[in-house]
Amino acid sequence: MSATPIIRTERLGRDFKTVTAVDDLTLEVPAGIVFGFLGPNGAGKTTTIRLLLGLLEPSRGRAEVLGRDVRGDAAGIRALAGALLEQNGLYERLSAAENLDYYGRIWRLPEADRRARVRELLTHFGLWDRRDEQAGRWSRGMKQKLAVARTLLHRPRLVFLDEPTAGLDPVAAASLRDDLAGLAAREGTTIFLTTHNLDEAERLCRRVAVIRAGRLLAEGPVEELKRGPAAPATDILGRGLTPALADRLRALPGVARVETADGRLAVFWTGAPDTSSLLPALVEGGAEVEGIAPRQATFEDAFLKLVRDTADDSNPAQENTPCSAI
Repeated sequence: MSATPIIRTERLGRDFKTVTAVDDLTLEVPAGIVFGFLGPNGAGKTTTIRLLLGLLEPSRGRAEVLGRDVRGDAAGIRALAGALLEQNGLYERLSAAENLDYYGRIWRLPEADRRARVRELLTHFGLWDRRDEQAGRWSRGMKQKLAVARTLLHRPRLVFLDEPTAGLDPVAAASLRDDLAGLAAREGTTIFLTTHNLDEAERLCRRVAVIRAGRLLAEGPVEELKRGPAAPATDILGRGLTPALADRLRALPGVARVETADGRLAVFWTGAPDTSSLLPALVEGGAEVEGIAPRQATFEDAFLKLVRDTADDSNPAQENTPCSAI
């Protein structure tokens, strides 16, 4: 990890009357990477971003962003960072170029620099040829690209993106992901990303942190987390893999749960896999088995194991449903 993290928190906390939204969060984010900040709905992700931007006052603990304390220099942090939160901030009656020019004036960019930056960003996001069209007539995906470009006008070293691909169709989401990856590589911008799309996080992020009920569960490279708490599992391929058969397998000793997906069964074990009991149960249940194989650990498996293992300790006032995209 970088010797000088761009974000550092120490036992950061924030309370709202009867709810603790962020609880004892200690975290370091190195500069120049895409950092994923993941968790179920209501886990405290957006509250954490607001704390880091100085939009909320911490109830306890401390945080430094870009070397500045969030309590003493919140305005300085916001001047150096970019952020795309719930609203895209676009003026729909203005064209794409006019939107960016307007925000460039707010950032007091010199005219020549402003024009060059507007062209650079619109070109990078594939929007230059449509720069004179009203933003309000664009698709949601194009608007979201323009909104991300808005956050980058003043060349911030750090950008907060709160679920930037939420609600986009798969093609638009993939296009925006490619744009973000290229941006981080080309400009060295640190991107602090929240998302419910675990595949997106695995593709984009060099490191991720997982929180639930405001508490940090794990942090590190995606590959490291995949090797961590994920329960061992066995994939079963074949025909006749019915819900009744899944119920039969759930009753076997050592089986934690059974999931069905893509015409196969996935058996998750509480400890070391004991596949010797699987084949007799499958045959007795009327299945035609084509293959039984150890399942390769996925980031989704690791994430679900983390949040499920802490479900009993979660704040009842918060959302207990796992990621909506899973």
